[in-house]
Amino acid sequence: MHTDNSDERAVISVRTAEIGVAALFILASIVVMMDSIRVGNGWAADGPEAGYFPFYVGVVMFIASVGTLVGAIRARGTGQEAFVERGQLKLIMKVFVPSCIFVALIYPLGMYVASALFIAFFMAWVGKYRPQIIAPIAILIPMALFVMFEIWFLVPLPKGPLEAMLGY
Repeated sequence: MHTDNSDERAVISVRTAEIGVAALFILASIVVMMDSIRVGNGWAADGPEAGYFPFYVGVVMFIASVGTLVGAIRARGTGQEAFVERGQLKLIMKVFVPSCIFVALIYPLGMYVASALFIAFFMAWVGKYRPQIIAPIAILIPMALFVMFEIWFLVPLPKGPLEAMLGY
């Protein structure tokens, strides 16, 4: 007897995922090739122009992606098995959505404050840690990254109002 567990139902098939990813790679390769043409993809008197190698990487990527797309479309009877099931997709989204929010917060809050919030959120939500454990880690890790990137390596990362208030 088979029980229907809603977390085990397929959300997307392997074939559909292959078609979607191939289409995205085709678009990405077109962007790479167009931008390579914009910056120059020929051979200058002193060697290859800036877009020479990226253009040909884009061409290879385009050809491979078209091949994958055609193969996935032609394989009608195969690839129907689940690429991802509901339960797996929930776990993926549990990481993906907060990561997107983290990236969106970098511009208005800066890398270090957004990182502190991201670390604190994950420690509380997924790890179920107590605030006494979360606070020092969520504060000290971004501070250590600040010292490493801004002071030691002299690589400026996006800063927000807190850093501006502190004079950085």
